[in-house]
Amino acid sequence: MSETLKAISLFSGAGGMDVGVLQAGFDIKACVEIDKNCCATLRENIKRKKRNTLVYEGDIRELSPGTILEEIELQAGQVDLLFGGPPCQAFSQIGKQKSLEDERGLLLYQMIRYAEAIQPRAIMMEQVKGLLTAKDLSGKSGGVFESFVAQLEEMDYVPKWRVMLAAQYGVPQLRERVFIVATKKPNGFKFPEPTHDKPERCDSLFALLPYTTVGEAIKGIRNPVRKGETSEIPDDSHYDVTPARDRERIHGVPEGKNLSSQTQLPKEQICGLTKKDTTKFLRLDRNKPSNTLRGGEIFYHPTEDRYLTPREYMRIHGYPDDYVLRGPIRGRTGTVRDLDQHRQIGNSVPPPLARAIAEKVKEVLECQKSMNCSDIP
Repeated sequence: MSETLKAISLFSGAGGMDVGVLQAGFDIKACVEIDKNCCATLRENIKRKKRNTLVYEGDIRELSPGTILEEIELQAGQVDLLFGGPPCQAFSQIGKQKSLEDERGLLLYQMIRYAEAIQPRAIMMEQVKGLLTAKDLSGKSGGVFESFVAQLEEMDYVPKWRVMLAAQYGVPQLRERVFIVATKKPNGFKFPEPTHDKPERCDSLFALLPYTTVGEAIKGIRNPVRKGETSEIPDDSHYDVTPARDRERIHGVPEGKNLSSQTQLPKEQICGLTKKDTTKFLRLDRNKPSNTLRGGEIFYHPTEDRYLTPREYMRIHGYPDDYVLRGPIRGRTGTVRDLDQHRQIGNSVPPPLARAIAEKVKEVLECQKSMNCSDIP
């Protein structure tokens, strides 16, 4: 039996990428995360699975990679996979796109700092598509990405990247992100091919599966517990916190539509929404994949006048039902210092997509150990 491959998780968040990497067969030795609620989520799931994983709660810039290696009893070069998803706000196309002028953008290079110290055999990173065109400090479009890739190459890694749509890998969500995978030579890494496609393209003999839909994802979940019925959040996070006013405003919005487009409704119901507010007061469609789940807005149930619960969000993101969240469940909008449960999911990587990529990474690492990389399909 081959030895289990070892991994370290950076910017772990609620653990979406971690779940996929674990499912691919890696042993995660350590997680690094600054948000207290995400750390509580990580620790609870580690405890339930009786895993031996250390959680480092703190600023990644202030932690020493060498100390982490020492405490997990490994040396540089003995970690098989270093992976993570640095904060994306600085590069997001829906944000201000301040790139490296935003200190969150600079966190991207912590992946380089940790890689230099840990010398993993492979690196896997997730980011928004905006990273590919983000300007560096000289104003060069794409300069940040070029610099990042160049630094990987200087460490003798072979980086490859691809923009991937989660719906094409069985996740009921139209979420696009860029993934970068870097391995040492000999490099046989290939990104996984899609398993799903739009229904209209799935009628040939060797067709892919049709996209998984929101209705399929949330089917079979019991009625949620409503806020006020209990003083405690249920363990499965199937908890409805929709305010009465938001129930009133979403009423009458058809399935798959948003409130601002419903000009037949009273003006006092639409309030100050404009045609640009396509993700505010959005009711999902049971027969389609979801829009990208994000932190600031909570989407509405296809047929009920309420928010989707964190448990329903987890289904749409591809988390297993035995995974639990910790932390508060808040309303639809607002600035927060720490992440509530909806934001934990919206900020995370869909586990099935992470698993598909990690399985391909594992193939390369195992063939490198056997020195038979020609076996990789």
